[in-house]
Amino acid sequence: MRAVRIAAAQTAEYREDVEGALSSAVELSQQAEAEGASLLCFPEGYLQGYMTDEASARRVALDVSSGRFKDLMKRFSKVGPTIVMGFIEVSMGKLFNSAVVIEGATMVGCYRKRHLLPGESSFSAGTDTPVFNAGGLKFGINICYDTNFPVAAQRVADCGATLIVCPANNMMRRDRAEIFRDAHNSVRGDRCRETGLWLVSADVAGERDGRVSWGPTAVLNPRGEIVKQLPLGKPGLLVADIPISA
Repeated sequence: MRAVRIAAAQTAEYREDVEGALSSAVELSQQAEAEGASLLCFPEGYLQGYMTDEASARRVALDVSSGRFKDLMKRFSKVGPTIVMGFIEVSMGKLFNSAVVIEGATMVGCYRKRHLLPGESSFSAGTDTPVFNAGGLKFGINICYDTNFPVAAQRVADCGATLIVCPANNMMRRDRAEIFRDAHNSVRGDRCRETGLWLVSADVAGERDGRVSWGPTAVLNPRGEIVKQLPLGKPGLLVADIPISA
């Protein structure tokens, strides 16, 4: 048995500020690399902001085949950790709430959120559950609301993964944020117990326009127990070790 070190970023919310988000992400990836992490997760919709109305989402959406998107990926180190980052994607005219997987400053894959909230009607649902490898650790992705559905986690388990990576954005009205602040890990813990998988989440932290996001950014073990968690409401970088079979 050996361990793979992973990291998750609890960040400020960037909205229509790709340069600010990317500059922060590059700095955090360098920090994660210095910590020896093979994998780094960022929140849902991190790159452009979690924009759910169609006009805003379409205005900021990026096509992964575009030169601009490829240039953005080149900003990351070619020797740093594998990165999972939420972004708004456009493909063939359709919008997706997606997570890009970056390795060696190049996109190696993409996951599209399969289970959408009523407020995400501008997005099309994804249909695939790709799995990836970071330092020998096999992982799949569930984006935020996906984790409410046992089938989403089971798809990752069925692919032979050890870890669910969960980009999230829980910026809510303050009254709802107070209700749900301790519920997210409870739901995610259920998925861990059902599948026997580890889970790492990354969320935004802060306040805007009467809304607040506490997080949490945390690592849960296959028993659904919180192994490590960042302080609620404060940006930071979580680092933890995940055991894998030799």
